[in-house]
Amino acid sequence: MKHWIEAARLRTLPLSVSGIIVGSIYALSNPTETVNTPTEVFSWKVFGFALLTTLGLQVLSNFANDYGDGIKGTDNADRVGPKRAIQSGVITPQAMKKAIITTSVLTLLSAIILIYFAFGQSNFAYSIFFLLLGVAAIASAIRYTVGNSAYGYKGFGDVFVFIFFGLVSTLGVNFLHTKEIDPLLILPAVSIGLLSVGVLNLNNMRDEESDRNSGKNTIVVQIGGAKAKIYHFSLIITSMLLVIIFAALSDYRFDQYLFLLAYIPLTKHLITVYKNQNPKLLDPELKKLALSTFLLSALLTICMISLISDIIVNLFLGGR
Repeated sequence: MKHWIEAARLRTLPLSVSGIIVGSIYALSNPTETVNTPTEVFSWKVFGFALLTTLGLQVLSNFANDYGDGIKGTDNADRVGPKRAIQSGVITPQAMKKAIITTSVLTLLSAIILIYFAFGQSNFAYSIFFLLLGVAAIASAIRYTVGNSAYGYKGFGDVFVFIFFGLVSTLGVNFLHTKEIDPLLILPAVSIGLLSVGVLNLNNMRDEESDRNSGKNTIVVQIGGAKAKIYHFSLIITSMLLVIIFAALSDYRFDQYLFLLAYIPLTKHLITVYKNQNPKLLDPELKKLALSTFLLSALLTICMISLISDIIVNLFLGGR
């Protein structure tokens, strides 16, 4: 069990639920034009199964990454950071393959239940669309490093992370609650997507040498470490600016800018990356950036709801 927990890479899980939290609480704090009260929009069942589905997708991605890099030999003695399960031999490729299949089935089942709670027996077209989206997310999580045409080896991993852990996670769960798309929510959705890409880019900066030797052609391998730093700064800084723009367009009061506290660890992270001369020493920054992203999302959701009394009334007395 210890080895399976390590293979699931728990430190990545807070990052994966950031979009779910923001998208759901935005639905709670911003009733649609057709509904008058937040509790008519927000559903605990949708929120819970959205979290479960996203966590399943993240664990699946981690298992598939371990399997794909393990059997390809990308995870070798040159790799920096915690040893992977297949690399160290504590889990066999056959066992990991079974775990990938099992996790895929459970994640798909969770997605189906989520879709049912969101749309019921109506909105058949929406149900089919989100079902296909769920299948695409599962397939993409596996194909990142698994197979001869794994897109993670061609530098497209950043695109997958941005789309599914940024746009789909935030906008998708909000739509499951509201059945509408709020253009303003695109700003925090893009922000979370960029921060998620930042975590992946940091991972690829750390592994640049071993990835190049193994033929894993990530964006960092393609552009080099120096430009990867510039790319990293642009991801994080753009993300921070987008959230401020979102707050300004939402007419936030002064006290609703509490989320700026999360900019402290993000700024410290940028300074660390700027000063770094040995990419192999960036491993601790992965966890810090992931947790900083979660902190930003958590503080932003608090800022979305004006009064503590509103939270109590809407969530505990009127929520379903």
